[in-house]
Amino acid sequence: MDSCEVMTMFNGLSELVLGAALNLAVALVIVRFIYYPVTQDKRYVFTFLAFSTIIYFVLGLFTNTDMSVGVGFGLFAIFSVLRYRTDEMPIREMTYLFIIIALPVLNSILVSSGDLAQLLVANGITVALLYVLEREWGFHFEASTKITYEKIDLIAPANREQLLTDLRERTGLLVKIDDLE
Repeated sequence: MDSCEVMTMFNGLSELVLGAALNLAVALVIVRFIYYPVTQDKRYVFTFLAFSTIIYFVLGLFTNTDMSVGVGFGLFAIFSVLRYRTDEMPIREMTYLFIIIALPVLNSILVSSGDLAQLLVANGITVALLYVLEREWGFHFEASTKITYEKIDLIAPANREQLLTDLRERTGLLVKIDDLE
C-alpha cells in the first residue's frame, strides 16, 4: 500500500467518524433535549439512538464502497416496515422513529457529497422545527383517551358536571369532554 492509498483510506475513515459523531450529536439533541423532556418516556430512547447510529454506519459504509445509495434507501424501507411487525407504537413515537431513521440517511448522503452547508442547514432546520412543535408555539395539543365508563346514569347531559367530577377524581387529570354535535 502506498502513501496515497493510506491517505485516501484515512480520509474516508475520518469522514465516516466525523459524520457519525455529527449524526449522533443531532440525534442526542433531538432525543435528549426535545423528545424526552416532553414525554419523560425512556422506553424509546435506546431504540432511537441505536437505530440512528447503526443506520448511519451502514449507509456511511455504502457510500464509501461504491454501493448505490438506492441500497441505503432499501435499508431505510426495511427498517420502516419493522413498524408493522412490532407492538403498537404511539403516533408521536412513530414520527420520532421516522425522523431518527431518515436523519442518518440524509446525513450520510450529505457527508459523502462534502456539502457541509447543506448538512448543517438540514440538521439545524430539523432540530429547530421539532423544538418549536414540541414547545407548542402556535399550537395547542391535548392528549385524549377513550374510556369505558360504568356509571351510566352520569352519562346523561343533565349530569355532565357530576360525570366530569367523577372522572377527575378517579384519574387525577384535567378532564374535558368534547361535544360530538
